Amino acid sequence: HGAAELDEMGAEALPRRTPAPAWLPTAKGEEGDFCLRSSDCSAGLCCARHFWSKICKPVLREGQVCTRHRRKGTHGLEIFQRCQCAEGLACRLQREHGPADASRLHTCQRH
Repeated sequence: HGAAELDEMGAEALPRRTPAPAWLPTAKGEEGDFCLRSSDCSAGLCCARHFWSKICKPVLREGQVCTRHRRKGTHGLEIFQRCQCAEGLACRLQREHGPADASRLHTCQRH
């Protein structure tokens, strides 16, 4: 009957509805922690793919390079996703002074 006892003990300790693995702390994830969705991460972080898992990564600040998705279909293939730009910032082509297509870098810029 050992298993039944354990089950009763465990039932109180764990809230029923959380499917999260045991190693996932109940606290919000810090940068580099595993996550399932952005709500698992602390403020200022988002949940993005990193190799074959997902981790909390910082939301992009002004001037940081961002990913511009031209075709929606390519989104799922990224191994290293970036977060979106922070509130009030948009991902725009950086105006460089060099040749027209020198960098093609998109950065987070104020609206």
